[in-house]
Amino acid sequence: MKIAIGSDHAGFKMKEIVKAYLKRKKIAFKDFGTYSEESVDYPDYAYPVAEAVARKEFERGILICGSGVGVTITANKVKGIRAANAYDTYTAKQSRQHGDCNVLTLAGRKLTKAQARKIVAVWLKTEFSGDERHLRRIRKIER
Repeated sequence: MKIAIGSDHAGFKMKEIVKAYLKRKKIAFKDFGTYSEESVDYPDYAYPVAEAVARKEFERGILICGSGVGVTITANKVKGIRAANAYDTYTAKQSRQHGDCNVLTLAGRKLTKAQARKIVAVWLKTEFSGDERHLRRIRKIER
């Protein structure tokens, strides 16, 4: 699995934590920035990650900003992206099982390191159920 990852300044520290987790698990990733806590605009990082996932250059993406909301809104503007802001392991699992979510977003200023690692772990290991009712809903979204 290859992951595209990005953040704004508010998500930078959490992004570094997630990257360390991905390295430990030997999961390939590309960091789309930002590379410091200097103030930046989250769309400048969320769009390239979402576009790379939509082009299927990466199987999934992870985006982080202060609340997770801005990067979620931005990523969901890209055709083919289903981004979900997971604030616990339940929402991470549901986003994959039911929504076939391909971009995970996190709140860098709200989650603890341990919470973020658990959310990422569950999200990465959970597969889409393929259930017809969920497929029907995804097709409606795509239309």
